[in-house]
Amino acid sequence: MAVLNVNIDHVATIRQARLTDEPDPVWAAVQCELAGANGITVHLRQDRRHICDRDVRLLKETVACKFNLEMCMAEPIVKIAEQLKPDQVTLVPEKRAELTTEGGLDCVRQKKRLAQVVKRMHKKKILVSTFIVPDAEQITASAEAGCDAVELHTGMYANAKSDRAIERRLNELRDGRDIAATAGLIVHAGHGLTYRNIRPVAMIEGLCEFNIGHSIVARAMLVGMKQATEEMIRLIRGIL
Repeated sequence: MAVLNVNIDHVATIRQARLTDEPDPVWAAVQCELAGANGITVHLRQDRRHICDRDVRLLKETVACKFNLEMCMAEPIVKIAEQLKPDQVTLVPEKRAELTTEGGLDCVRQKKRLAQVVKRMHKKKILVSTFIVPDAEQITASAEAGCDAVELHTGMYANAKSDRAIERRLNELRDGRDIAATAGLIVHAGHGLTYRNIRPVAMIEGLCEFNIGHSIVARAMLVGMKQATEEMIRLIRGIL
């Protein structure tokens, strides 16, 4: 059965809006765990626009479930991951001006660097996933670089408008899942998933882990972090 990792970046976004000490993403992580989340995901960006070094340090010390660190392959960030030793890193592309991660990591073009980072993470016993579009070449490059998993980018599905377009994007995810499984990779998925669109993706067998953030944090503003997480878990399991 697929599980949920909650991305708590935007708890920190609210905090940074006033440059204060609340809300604390570490507190949010506790609520997510109490609700049954499989893991906690945060993106330590180079510009530290939301999650900061203090956050990842405390989360590493306090998170009892899986701790997944999203990160680019810039050397200073790679060194932090080596020191921090999260359970998993998910390698993503990163641009300074973007609102959120745009597109997937180009593993084909950056395969040499990717293989170097994977090797360094494995030395620290850290699992490695890449955030990629569901494309055969990108999936194959991830496998060849030694990755343990891939996270299929669901943004194109989330942005599809017509039933025909939605089904086309779902088929792309199914094809990506098959290619990844054949290559020996664990298959995750995420980006743009909400309470309204999660069910069709959650019904795809073989997608074992979802990383969802903004929609849960937005819902939590109204009902609290624990309830928002519980509701998403129930939707993924098909019981809501």
